[in-house]
Amino acid sequence: VQLVESGGGLVQPGGSLRLSCAASGTIFSIGAMGWYRQAPGKQRELVAGITRGCSTNYEDSVKGRFTISRDNAKNTFYLQMNSLNPEDTAVYYCNADIKTSRFMDRDYWGQGTQVTVSS
Repeated sequence: VQLVESGGGLVQPGGSLRLSCAASGTIFSIGAMGWYRQAPGKQRELVAGITRGCSTNYEDSVKGRFTISRDNAKNTFYLQMNSLNPEDTAVYYCNADIKTSRFMDRDYWGQGTQVTVSS
């Protein structure tokens, strides 16, 4: 199983980016998914999470600006980021709880994608 992220890049303050995370491989089902970020010198933190039933939660600083969503048919989930500011600069990682069979599941991580907010 692999999680492949895309959509990072350089954006000006106030701008928007949409991150995608596609899961591939032998997948029985995908449970909770999440986006994390890690800025230089800081610990990795949960930015947003979404359950299989699409209940969501957000880190306080991104509430109202970021939206997490998922497409279960495509095994893909997204993070729409609006009103970006320099404090959002970090490497963003996707994480998913994936079952590869009826009885086997574990967490998987993407490779990370850099988001830089700068003028």
